[in-house]
Amino acid sequence: MTESVAPSAAPRPLAVAPVAAASPAARAAIEIDDVDFHYGASKALHDITLNIPERQVTAFIGPSGCGKSTLLRCLNRMNDLIDGARVSAGRIRIDGVNIFDPRVDVIELRKRVGMVFQKSNPFPKSIYENITYGLRIQGQKTKARLDEVVEHSLRGAALWDEVKDRLHESALGLSGGQQQRVCIARAIAVEPEIILMDEPCSALDPIATAKVEELIHGLKKQFTIVIVTHNMQQAARCSDRTAFFYLGKLIEYADTRTIFMNPANPQTEAYVSGRFG
Repeated sequence: MTESVAPSAAPRPLAVAPVAAASPAARAAIEIDDVDFHYGASKALHDITLNIPERQVTAFIGPSGCGKSTLLRCLNRMNDLIDGARVSAGRIRIDGVNIFDPRVDVIELRKRVGMVFQKSNPFPKSIYENITYGLRIQGQKTKARLDEVVEHSLRGAALWDEVKDRLHESALGLSGGQQQRVCIARAIAVEPEIILMDEPCSALDPIATAKVEELIHGLKKQFTIVIVTHNMQQAARCSDRTAFFYLGKLIEYADTRTIFMNPANPQTEAYVSGRFG
């Protein structure tokens, strides 16, 4: 990148959680190789290459319009739903399989790669029906099994104790933070390998945000998590590795402590210290 960033007043210090750096030997859950992406004639991603390690939290950061959500949506082919949107070069592999291969079943892919959106979007159904929705589509009808998954998923989303007596009430009657955790429980109920989170806390208050961040820490023991966030403190607290994007390009990718405390690229340092963005 040739664009320079002018210095400003001394930035406010950023607290970084004492997370361990990702091991170079960690297995890659997702391999992204030389990916270009277009919306029609407009190029949104330029030659993106990075490996996302298994059972860690990887954060995508950068200013609005830098391509981080576009890349996130590539990982389960949500961009397929947009006319003219396409990966124009490169490949994305999960377990060695290029997910854009014509033989890949997109429905099966999305079972393996779940997604939690920026705005909580519970269905206008009961909490119980929200959690079991994906399982019912898959043909699961055994009540004992559905009951087991509901409890397991809500416990996994740190929500069971709050809603166990309200399972057959509408999920729309919950608070915003609880609704987002219902959406997380719904995502993990179908036992994906990877969970994508697109700014999952942007509409939540600080208390609800803290609960979701704590939840993310626990979920990475079982799932690979990729999170897009504009909140630098959140990226520093939650993630093991961080990728910084700018103008559709990957500027720097490293363990989170390095990105926030000793970045190699001056633009990364300027962004995480608040001098632009």
